[in-house]
Amino acid sequence: MSFTYQPDDDLQESEPTQPPATFSDPPVYTYILVGAIAVVALTQFGSGLEASILSAGFVKPAFLHGHEYWRILTGAATHGSIPHVVMNCYAFYSFGRIFEILANRAHLAIVFLLSAVGGGLLSLLFVPDGISVGASGGIVGLIGYLVVYAFRRRAFITAEFRRSLLVNIGFILVFGLVLYQSIDNFGHIGGLITGAVYALLQIPSDEFVDPRVANSAVQTLGVAALGIYLATCLFSILLILRIV
Repeated sequence: MSFTYQPDDDLQESEPTQPPATFSDPPVYTYILVGAIAVVALTQFGSGLEASILSAGFVKPAFLHGHEYWRILTGAATHGSIPHVVMNCYAFYSFGRIFEILANRAHLAIVFLLSAVGGGLLSLLFVPDGISVGASGGIVGLIGYLVVYAFRRRAFITAEFRRSLLVNIGFILVFGLVLYQSIDNFGHIGGLITGAVYALLQIPSDEFVDPRVANSAVQTLGVAALGIYLATCLFSILLILRIV
């Protein structure tokens, strides 16, 4: 992108029809991650949006030539406008709570973090100049995971839910093509691919093996991924406030 802080998405499509829930546990990781994004956004708006993006956004020349490699993560914690962060938080909540019903919440944190990085890397490869901001690469990664889940475990997922996911992907792609000058489509595509690949590797091919069961190693990785993103949000706030 050439504009200094164009948002990389507005994931405003209505949430997909939710499959029947079998667990009543609240989507704890979704709440935590959405809350962290909101706190960073409030810090941005309180201290000056443009300056905050220059301080903590994914400024690709600074990443490539200034060795500020942390920006690929802090860029996924910052946003470009109030509508941008509101739509991303709504999308994260909508898909995140479905994710935590269908799979172990540890995978949500892992997929979100990996997809945010995967989206950032693909964007860097194809658009090495400019600035990207927004958590949408990670959010679209959750959608990619859910699509693979819905088709791999089709015996337990309604056709309506599968269609709804595909409609959401189609909306994101079309919306990105229409507003290609201000939306980081490569960030979306990279996140989608990362989430889908993770799902192909993680979701059991045997439909009767419960994907919500996770061993201690996966649980630990989930906590680590959650911790890394929370630390990223804290670091972003410190950068925005010019404390570091």
